[in-house]
Amino acid sequence: MFEKKKNLLSIYFTAGYPQLNDTMTVLRGLEKAGVDFVEIGMPFSDPLADGPVIQLASIQALKNGMCIKTLLQQIKDMRKEITMPVILMGYINPVMHYGIEKFAADAEAAGVDGLILPDLPWDEYVDKYKTMLDSHNLHFIPLIAPQSPDERIRHIDSQAEGFIYTVASAGITGNIKTSVDYRTAYFDRIRNLNLRNKAVIGFGIKDNASYLHACQHADGAIIGTAFVNNCTENGVSEEAVKNFVSKIR
Repeated sequence: MFEKKKNLLSIYFTAGYPQLNDTMTVLRGLEKAGVDFVEIGMPFSDPLADGPVIQLASIQALKNGMCIKTLLQQIKDMRKEITMPVILMGYINPVMHYGIEKFAADAEAAGVDGLILPDLPWDEYVDKYKTMLDSHNLHFIPLIAPQSPDERIRHIDSQAEGFIYTVASAGITGNIKTSVDYRTAYFDRIRNLNLRNKAVIGFGIKDNASYLHACQHADGAIIGTAFVNNCTENGVSEEAVKNFVSKIR
C-alpha cells in the first residue's frame, strides 16, 4: 500500500466541506503537494471519535448535501489523476444504511484502498465482514490506543493489512491532554513490538514539531483537525493546500 517506508504523511479532510463539490479539488491539491496517502471523512451526524472542529465540518457537509452516494459519485473517476492511496473514514451506521456490500463494491470501483470505521469492533469485522471486504480489495484499518494490551495489538496486526492507526491518546481528535513523555513511551512500546504492518500515529498531530516527533517513534503521522481548520480559514485552492503541507515537512 505504501512505497515510502518512513516519515509517511497522511491528511484527513471532510468530504463536502467547505463546499459540496470540493472533494476532488482537495484530493488534487494533496496529490500535488506530495502527501503519501489521504483519508476522506464521510460525514455523520453522531460521530464518536471526532473533536469539535471535525464535528462542525461534518455538520456543514451534511447541510451541503454530502452523503456516501454523492461522495462515491464524486470520486468514481479519481484514478484518472490520483495515484496516492485513498482511504474512506467514517462510521458504520451510514455504511450499513447504504448497504455494506454495495458500498464495498462501489468503493472498489472508484479505486478506494481502505476503510476506517472506529465504531466497528475488530472482532466483529473479522467475523462478519473481512472476507467480503477482502474480496473487494479494501483494507480495513484497525485503531489501537494506549490502553491496548500488547497481546491484543499483536493479534490485530496478524490479521490486518495496510497500516495500524496508532491513536495518540484516548479521547477525540484534536484534543491531546497526555504528556509528551507518556505518549513517547507508548509510541516506543508499539515500535518495539516489531509489527508486520506500519504504525502511523493520529490524533493531536498538528504541525511540523508534532509530525517530526511522531516520525521519530513510528512510520508516519496523520493530520486531520489542523488541516480542516486550514480549509476553513484559507480555502481549498491548490496554493492553500500546498502551503499547509509545506509547513508540516
